[in-house]
Amino acid sequence: MEMIDFVGSLARVREKEPLVQCITNFVTVNDCANMILAAGASPSMARDIREVAEAVSGADALVCNLGAIDLVDSMVAAGKRANELRLPVILDPVGVGGTRLRRDAGSRLLKEVSFAVIRGNASEIRYLAEHKETSRSGVDVNILDVVSQQNLPEAAARVKRLAAHTGSVIALSGELDVISDGNTTVVLENGCPMMSRITGSGCMLTSLIGAFCGANPDDILSAACTAVAVMGVGGEMAEKLRLRKGSGNATFRSDLIDSVFNMTPEKLLEEIHYEIFQGGDS
Repeated sequence: MEMIDFVGSLARVREKEPLVQCITNFVTVNDCANMILAAGASPSMARDIREVAEAVSGADALVCNLGAIDLVDSMVAAGKRANELRLPVILDPVGVGGTRLRRDAGSRLLKEVSFAVIRGNASEIRYLAEHKETSRSGVDVNILDVVSQQNLPEAAARVKRLAAHTGSVIALSGELDVISDGNTTVVLENGCPMMSRITGSGCMLTSLIGAFCGANPDDILSAACTAVAVMGVGGEMAEKLRLRKGSGNATFRSDLIDSVFNMTPEKLLEEIHYEIFQGGDS
C-alpha cells in the first residue's frame, strides 16, 4: 500500500507557516481566514484585481473560490501570476453546474489557469468530469450524486479520469471523500452530518487544502489528503463536544476551528479512516 504522509504534511504546515492568498466569497471569508490560522498558516484575503497579482507574489499558495463569482477576473490574474511563480493554486468550483454564468466561469478558469488541486462536492466534480448540468442551482450536492459504498467504484473512476484530464489532484468531499492524482486514489471516511449544517464548511476545507499545499508543494496528493483528514477528524471532535454541551451549529463552527487548531499527529493517526482504493479504473 502506498503511504500518504499525514504526519509530515501536518508538521510542515506548522513549521513553515505558509501564506495563503484567498479569493473567496463574502459569506465565508472570515471563517476561511480563521481556518487557515487554526492550521498554523497565515491568510491573505486580497481580492481587488488591481493588487491580486502583486499580493500572490508574496504568498505560498493561492485559493480561488467560485463563490466569489464577481471576482473571476481577479482569480485569472492571480492564477496566472501564481503559475508563473510555480505556486500551488487550488480551485473550489462552487455551484459550477448550476447556472450558465458559473459554467462559463469554470470553463474559463480551467482554460487559463493550471490548478494543483480542484476540491468540490460530488455534483460539482460530476459536472466538471461529464459536463452534465445539475438540476439544482444552489451550492449543495444533488442527492443523486452523493457517494456511497454502493457507487464508490463509479465515483472513484470519475475522479481519477478528471485528475488525469486536468493534471490536478481532484478532491471530492462528502460522506465519503475521494481524492486522486490520476494514479493513486484515496478514500477517506471521517466527518459528521453536522458539518453540512454550517455555512462554508466546504470553503473552509478548500482554504485548509491551500495551507497544506503551500507547506507541501512537492507532495500535493499527501497535502490534499491530510487537509481532508484533518477537517474530517476535526468535525468528529467538534461533534463530540457539541453533544456533550448540548449546543448547536453556531458553537459547532467554533469548535470545528478549535479542533483543527488542537489537532495532533497522534490524534489524527488514531482517528483517521482511509484506504488506497484499488478500483476506479473503468
